[in-house]
Amino acid sequence: MTSARVLVIIPALNEQDAIAGVVREVRECLPDCDVLVIDDGSRDDTAARARAAGARVAVLPYNLGVGGAMRLGYRYAVSRGYDRAVQVDADGQHDPRFVPELLARVDEGADLVIGARFAGAGDYEVRGPRRWAMRLLSGVLSRVAGTQLTDTTSGFRATSRPMMTLFADAYPVEYLGDTVETLVLAARRGYTVRQVPVSMRVRTTGRPSHSPTKAAIYLGRAFLVLLLALIRN
Repeated sequence: MTSARVLVIIPALNEQDAIAGVVREVRECLPDCDVLVIDDGSRDDTAARARAAGARVAVLPYNLGVGGAMRLGYRYAVSRGYDRAVQVDADGQHDPRFVPELLARVDEGADLVIGARFAGAGDYEVRGPRRWAMRLLSGVLSRVAGTQLTDTTSGFRATSRPMMTLFADAYPVEYLGDTVETLVLAARRGYTVRQVPVSMRVRTTGRPSHSPTKAAIYLGRAFLVLLLALIRN
């Protein structure tokens, strides 16, 4: 495990049933890391339960989306001198036992390390238009980043101090900006992007964010985001 100061950032929206368990598990698995929950305008007790579980909590007055919440998290990390930041989802699907592997890649020189769900670990599956979009996106973004990437929409990530500094000022806040556009931004600015295999767990509370109808729309939106990211960056 790295000796660097590490902040685990958990963006959360209406996750009162899961957040306490996620915070406690992260603290148990990563006792040397600090935990910051960004309550992204929740209408339930997410903030209170995260705080009671031992996390530091920042509360946004209204919902900004994952991109806005993560930009706040990176600003917090940079301003308080952290060396690494790790993004973990609030629904419990990300297993914090993989965090040391992500951080090891950062210690080896990577700036942005993705926890990849389709790289050989676990049996997580996505089917239909959403899976097709993921594969096409991964093919294009692998060429942009100059390395093989199999899961470019994963939100399970670790970042170096230089990467955190860029994200604190320029983290995309638009739809899918927190995944697709961040990769384009990092690669085009010369940062090193890598991935490590991780297994994904099934969420036990709340509702999945993608219904079959939304999945069908996902394909077109994802490539529009990619096109705009390539033009802007």
